[in-house]
Amino acid sequence: MDIVAEALAFEQAKMKNMSTSDRVVASREAKRLVLALNEIYKKTKDSKLMDIMKRITVKKRRIESRLKGKPLL
Repeated sequence: MDIVAEALAFEQAKMKNMSTSDRVVASREAKRLVLALNEIYKKTKDSKLMDIMKRITVKKRRIESRLKGKPLL
């Protein structure tokens, strides 16, 4: 269950003062973690894995909203 430890470490990581390239890397890492956790979840149906995936997805959406920026009027 090494991927679970990686996911928890990613979740605890601070996302302040990130450059654009750091945000891109973090978004890709979040996607990789969610997909890997999903493969494990398909086999075990463990609700804790689903909770971790949801929390990482929320963090990923926040990062991606910062990448896209504010809409122009």
